[in-house]
Amino acid sequence: MKDNSVLKNTKEKPQGASFISRSLSLPLQSVSAVLTLLDEGCTIPFISRYRKERTGNLDEVQITDISELNERLEELGRRKETVVKTIREQGKLTAALEKQIRACMDAAELEDIYLPYKPKRRTRAQIARGQGLEPLAALLLLQREQHPGECAGRFVKGDIKDAGTALAGASDIIAEIVSENQQARNTVRAAYRREAVITSKVVKKMQDTDEAQKFSDYFDFSEPLRRCNSHRLLAMRRGEAQGILRVSITIDGEECIRKLTRQFVRGHGACQTLVSQAVEDSFRRLINPSIENEFAALSKERADEEAIKVFAENLRQLLLSPPLGQKRVLALDPGFANGCKIACLDGQGNLLHHEVIYPHPPRNQVRQAAEALQRIIRTYKIEAIAIGNGTASRESETFISNILQNSANNFGNILKYVVSEDGASIYSASPAAREEFPDEDVTTRGAISIGRRLTDPLAELVKIDPKSIGVGQYQHDVDQSKLKRSLDQTVMSCVNQVGVNLNTASRHLLAYVSGLGPALAGNIVDYRREHGPFTSRTQLRKVKRLGETAYQQCAGFLRIDNAENPLDNSAVHPESYPIVGQMARDQGCTIKELIASSGLRRNIRLDRYVTDRIGLPSLKDILGELEKPGRDPRGAVEAFEFDKNVHTPGDLTVGMELPGIVTNITDFGAFVDIGVHQDGLVHISRLADRFVADPTQVVRLHQHVRVRVVEVDMRRKRIGLSMKNIKQ
Repeated sequence: MKDNSVLKNTKEKPQGASFISRSLSLPLQSVSAVLTLLDEGCTIPFISRYRKERTGNLDEVQITDISELNERLEELGRRKETVVKTIREQGKLTAALEKQIRACMDAAELEDIYLPYKPKRRTRAQIARGQGLEPLAALLLLQREQHPGECAGRFVKGDIKDAGTALAGASDIIAEIVSENQQARNTVRAAYRREAVITSKVVKKMQDTDEAQKFSDYFDFSEPLRRCNSHRLLAMRRGEAQGILRVSITIDGEECIRKLTRQFVRGHGACQTLVSQAVEDSFRRLINPSIENEFAALSKERADEEAIKVFAENLRQLLLSPPLGQKRVLALDPGFANGCKIACLDGQGNLLHHEVIYPHPPRNQVRQAAEALQRIIRTYKIEAIAIGNGTASRESETFISNILQNSANNFGNILKYVVSEDGASIYSASPAAREEFPDEDVTTRGAISIGRRLTDPLAELVKIDPKSIGVGQYQHDVDQSKLKRSLDQTVMSCVNQVGVNLNTASRHLLAYVSGLGPALAGNIVDYRREHGPFTSRTQLRKVKRLGETAYQQCAGFLRIDNAENPLDNSAVHPESYPIVGQMARDQGCTIKELIASSGLRRNIRLDRYVTDRIGLPSLKDILGELEKPGRDPRGAVEAFEFDKNVHTPGDLTVGMELPGIVTNITDFGAFVDIGVHQDGLVHISRLADRFVADPTQVVRLHQHVRVRVVEVDMRRKRIGLSMKNIKQ
C-alpha cells in the first residue's frame, strides 16, 4: 500500500508542475526546479537570490506565485483523496470516475463531480426516495408516459396517500437530479460569469443613522459583478455585516430556466410538463441559491486577494522606508492633557533618558517645556527629532520649530521629522516591549518606538502585527489566514532584501531572516549574549540547533561589521567565497583590495568563472556586491513640513494647494496627510493628468506630494484632494 502511494505522488508531481507552468506561463523546467528547491526546505528569498541558475533567473514574485499555486493544488489533492475515499466507501467508485476525479484541476468542477455522492442532510428528494418513489421519477424523466397520473397510482401506499403526492415526491427527486447535473450547473454558472449583477440597498431603519452615512454611496447601488472592484465589494459586504445594507447577486433567471428546460425536456405532453416544472423548481430552490453563494464566495475571494495585494505592497513600501541611521534622537510622543512624552536614544537606539513636558493646553507650561527641551538637546547631544503624528502633532511641531529656529546658533542643524504612530500603542503594551523595557511604562515604550522608527523603520516595525500599522483597507474584512501569510511573506522579503546586522539585530528581526524563525533567532541572541559579538559567519554553526540547512539559508542575509573576512559584511553567500578568492588571486590582490579598487574589478572577466553550478546571473550579483558591499537599498530619509497656516479641517478652502505625505495607498486612490488630523483622499482619477490604472505607479508610501483641496465634507468627515496639474 505504501509503495502505491509513493508511486501515485511521483505521478502527480509532474502533472502539478505542468499545470503550474501553463497557468503562470513559465518554463516547465524552471517550475520543476522551484518545486524541488521548496521540497528541500529552501526559502523563497534564498531561491530567488542564490539559485538563479536552477530556476532560470525567476524573480521573487514568480517564485511566490509558483509556491502559492502549488499549495492550492496540494489542497485540491487532499480534497480529491477525501472524495475518492467517500465514494469508494459507498461502493460506487468506478475506474472511469476515479480517473475523472484524479484529472480534475478545478475545485468547483471537483465539487460538481462529487455532488451526487456527497452525504446530504435529509432533503425532500431523499424523503421521496425513502418512500420508494425513485422508479416513478425515472419513468417521468423518460417522458414516454401519456398518463403519468395512472403510473403514479401504482406507488400509492404508506405515507403516499394519492397520485398527486406521488408525483410531487417524484418531482422533488427530478429537481435534485437536475441540480446535481454538471452541465446544468455549468449553464447557470456561465450565466453568472457573463451577466451577474451585484446590488445593495439600505436597510430603511438604518438609513438616517450616523454609522450608515459612510455607506451612503451604496444605499441604492447596482453594477455588473465582473466590474465591481475590490474596495466597493468589501465596502458593501462590511455594510451588510453591520446590518446597514442588503446585498444580492442576480441573473436573468427566466433565460436560465429556458436553457435548462431545453436540456431536460423533450417534446410536449403531461410528463414533459411535470419535468419542466421540476426543472424550474430545481433552478429556483436548489441550483440558483447554490451558484449565487458560489459567486458571492468567489467575488469575495477575488476582492480579498486584491485588498491583500494592496496591503502587502503598502507594507513593503513602509518597511523599506529610508532609515535615518545611527543618530542620537529625541523622540516626542505628543499629547495635550497628559503632556508630551520625550525619550532620548543613542545611535544604537538605546534609551538614555525620558521625561514629560506640558507645552500645550490645559497646562500651558510653555516656558518650562522650552527650557527642558533645550536642556535635553544639549545634554544628550541630540542630532534629530522624531515627532509622532497623532494628537497634538502639529502643535508640537510648531513648538519645536520655534525653539530650533531661536536656538539655531546653539544647536546647529537639527532636523525634525514627523513619524507615523500607527501601532506604537500596540507595541508598547506587547510582550516584546515588556521584554525590551521591563522597567518602563507604556508611554515611554511608545516614545522609544517612535524614535526607532525614524532611525530604522524596518527593525522596529517587525515587532508589530502588520495589521496594526495602518497601511491597508478592510484588513479586518478579508480572509485573516491569507492576510497573515501574505504579510509575513512581505516582511520576510523586506528583511532579507535589506540584510540584517548579526550583532545588533533583535530576535524579532532575526526571526524573519531566511531559514531561522523565532527559536533559532532566540538561540542566536543567547549565543551573542554568552560569547560576545560574532566575528565571522562560520560561528553561526556553533549556535544551538542551527544546522547546515539553516546555515545555508540564512548566512547570505546576515552581516558582520568589521569582520576579518570583508565578505561577511556583504550579500555574497559563503558558498561563493572560493570564487571571489579566485578572482582576487587572478588579479594578484587580496579580497579587501579587490573590493576597494574599481580598476581591479573592471579587469575581471566573469565568463572565466562560469561552472556547472554557477552562471553569469549569480556572478553579476557577486560583482555588484563587491562594488558596494553591505549597501542599504532603502535610500535616504527626507525632512518635511506642513503648511504653517493650516491646522484643522476648518482651515481648508477649495482650491488651496498644500504639501502632504502619502499615508496609505488603495486600489481607488491615495490618502494624504496634510496636517489637519484627518487624511484627505486623492481619488485614482485625480492622481495624475493621465489615466492611472494602478495608484502605485504614481505614488509611493510616505512620498512627499503637493495636492489641491477639491472638497471638504464636514458631516461625512471627508476631504477630497487632487494632484492634477500640480508639479510634483
